[in-house]
Amino acid sequence: MNKTPLHNAHVQLGAKMVNFSDWEMPISYSSLIEEHHAVRNAAGIFDVSHMSVFDFDEGNQIAFFEKIFANDIKKISKVNKAIYGALLNEEGGILDDLIIYHANDKFRLVSNCSTQDQNRQWFEKHAVEFGVKVIERSDMGILAIQGPDALNKILEIKDIDAQVNTLQSFGCMFEGDKLYARTGYTGEDGLEVIVPTQDINHLWEQLLKLGCTPIGLGARDTLRLEAGLNLYGNDMTINNHPYESNLGWTIDMSDENREFIGKDALLSIDQTKSQKIVGIILKDKGVLRSGYEITHEHGKGVVLSGSYSPTLQSSIGLARVDQGYKENGKVMIRNKVLNIDFVSPRFLRQGKMQS
Repeated sequence: MNKTPLHNAHVQLGAKMVNFSDWEMPISYSSLIEEHHAVRNAAGIFDVSHMSVFDFDEGNQIAFFEKIFANDIKKISKVNKAIYGALLNEEGGILDDLIIYHANDKFRLVSNCSTQDQNRQWFEKHAVEFGVKVIERSDMGILAIQGPDALNKILEIKDIDAQVNTLQSFGCMFEGDKLYARTGYTGEDGLEVIVPTQDINHLWEQLLKLGCTPIGLGARDTLRLEAGLNLYGNDMTINNHPYESNLGWTIDMSDENREFIGKDALLSIDQTKSQKIVGIILKDKGVLRSGYEITHEHGKGVVLSGSYSPTLQSSIGLARVDQGYKENGKVMIRNKVLNIDFVSPRFLRQGKMQS
C-alpha cells in the first residue's frame, strides 16, 4: 500500500488509518465533528499528498491543453491563476476532474489518485502530437490549509513569501519548485501548497505549532459535501457527462474553432432531458447514503453521496435525479419511505448557508 511522506507523523498523532484507493491515509485524529468544526471556525491542515502531480515541459503546451481539457486553458495562459475542469473521453464521459495551475510560464496539474495511471497514459498519448514532455512529480507532496484563519496561520511562518497574501481566489504562484494556490476542497478560504517531499514534514510541524488542527479524510468528506463539491468515483464517473454532473459551467465552447476531446459528443446531448445533481436534506430521522433510491412527482433518482452535516445538524446528500423535481421528494432507507427537500447542491460557502 502507498504511503505519503507524512505517514509517520499521522501515526505519531494517533490517527486512525484506512485504505483509500490503495493509499494508507488518516480518516480522523480525534473526532470527525471536532475536525469539521475546526475548519469551519479556525484552521485545519490536510495531507493530500496522495493526489497526483504532473508538470509539463517543451512543445506547444497551450495547444495540448486546449485539446484534452474541456475548459479553455487560454483563460489562464497569460495570468498566474488556476482553472478547474474535466478530462473527457470521445463519448463525453468524465475521465477525471482536475485543477491546472499556471504561473511563471509553467503549468502544473493536480488530479485524483485513483486515476493516476489512466491520466498519465492519457497525457502521454496526446502529448506526442504537440511535442510536450509529461513529468510525473512523485517527489512532491501537498498540504491544504483551510479555514477562516488559514491564511493568517501560514503567513506566520517566516520563510513563506509575503506575496502569498496577495493571491485572490484561484490565484497561484511558484517559489522555486513550490506552488502556493488559493484553492481548496472545503468551501472555506485557504491555501493548497505543493512542496518537495523532503520539506513537507517541516511545514506540517510548523503549522501544528501555530495551532492548526490536523484533519482526516472523514471531515474532508463532510466539508466538501456541505460545499457541494463532487467526489470523483461517487458523484461522477466515466459513465457520466458534465451536464448531468453539475460541471456544465466548466465546458467552454466560446471559441468555435477549438476542438477538444468529447466536444462532438457534448453537442449531441439534449440538456433539457439530462438528469441533474441536486442537494437533498432528509426531513425525517436517518442518514442518507450512496445508492438510496429517490422518487419525485415527475421522475426518480439516486443518492450519490450522503452524510450527517455537522454544520447544518441534519442529514444531507447529493443526488442525481430526473428533471421536473420541485421542492419535495421521497427516499427509500431500509425499506422505509422518508421525506426529503430538494435544495441547491451548494449547501454552504465559507460557513454561510446558500439560498
